Amino acid sequence: MTARMSNPAITVPGTMPALLALSKSAHHEGVPAQTRHMVHLRASQINGCSVCVNLHASELRQAGASDERLFSVAAWRDTPYFSEAERAALALTEAATRLSDRPDPVPDDIWNEAARHYDEGALGALLVEIAAINVWNRLNVATRQVAGAAWH
Repeated sequence: MTARMSNPAITVPGTMPALLALSKSAHHEGVPAQTRHMVHLRASQINGCSVCVNLHASELRQAGASDERLFSVAAWRDTPYFSEAERAALALTEAATRLSDRPDPVPDDIWNEAARHYDEGALGALLVEIAAINVWNRLNVATRQVAGAAWH
């Protein structure tokens, strides 16, 4: 496999620092590292971004996630490995990633469940995390970046 072009985050001046700053801005003490990595992994699975699936699965493992949790992120609804707060974050991730899949993309039940577990700052951080990973996914998928390959 070869990429269609170099990653736009590298080739467009100022893009990489801006994307890294966006991601860093979303780190909030109310959102645990494993939850952030799960959000990134789940959105990347939905979007078919092999670069980000590879990266965030590895980060999730490094953050201490068990194999059961790591291997079950795509099927989180049907496994006992996730807390209610993590489930709320994953549901919000799916809804905010699949905006065109239903008339009310982020329905009240999903929003209210997330708001039950995360205060406004943490909820805002989750939304920024979801938006940021979706940007990365779209850049990587459109240009067919290769998982495990060094960007040039």
